[in-house]
Amino acid sequence: MTFRPTALALLALAVAACGRPPQKAQTSATPPPLPSDVRSVESVAAPPVTDAPGTDGLTAGGSLALTGELVAPVRSDLVPRTGGRVARVLVDEGQLVRKGQPLLELETDYVKLDLARAEAEPARADAAAKDAERDFERKKGLATKGSVSQAAYDRSQAGAEQATAVRASARASVDTARQRLADAVLTSPVDGVVAARRTDVGERLSEGTVAFVVEQTAPLKLRFRVPERYLAAVRVGQAVKATVDPYPGVEFLGTLSLVGGSMDAATRTFLAEAVFPNADRRLRPGLFARVALDIKAN
Repeated sequence: MTFRPTALALLALAVAACGRPPQKAQTSATPPPLPSDVRSVESVAAPPVTDAPGTDGLTAGGSLALTGELVAPVRSDLVPRTGGRVARVLVDEGQLVRKGQPLLELETDYVKLDLARAEAEPARADAAAKDAERDFERKKGLATKGSVSQAAYDRSQAGAEQATAVRASARASVDTARQRLADAVLTSPVDGVVAARRTDVGERLSEGTVAFVVEQTAPLKLRFRVPERYLAAVRVGQAVKATVDPYPGVEFLGTLSLVGGSMDAATRTFLAEAVFPNADRRLRPGLFARVALDIKAN
């Protein structure tokens, strides 16, 4: 038959296939190359573990990482003791001032005239008082001898007492005039910053008119809230560290001065305050601060 060679060839191929070892299935494929915009960061190492705060604010080093705000212990609305027209304004809003530094001067022309008039009175009153005292001493001597009537003696005594009172009044008038002259200069009661300026030259200020608002800057208070679970670990006198954005890397040291006695029901936190000397006055009221409160030893 003519098809026998073909059948024999197929049989030979089947026998050869049965003798081969089975091929192992491919289990993985070569990953495709990374995109060009990602390839540059492929070799960047993972960031190291730091002392960052956890969800409850406690760092691995045993410090509470909190946030707060710096506030002025004293905020004064400055009012001149006497009314008058503004002669000079010596500071502007935002300026740092020292305790006792002049901020404003009122016109003092009439006050100076009153002072000069008052200063002339004590000399005249003193001379009149001396004359009255000498007369009274003579009357006392005559009275012991019975050479003067009781009425004359009483009049001399009253005259001496009245002259003494007039002399004291004249001296008090001088002190009052000098005080009015001093009160024409408005000064800062604290080391601080001028938070607001509300007057200008030529304006007439009445009693009760606020001319400046001054906030104390040295010392400053830092207010922050602490989770209630740390109430037993926080105490007055404890050291507090703070950092602010204007001075990166600089730690400011303060002392815990208040631990709030009541809890905020909404946040489950309590108020704490720390005092910072701020001698260089780099810190200002209103600054946001990051607080580090060490509780490892508590």
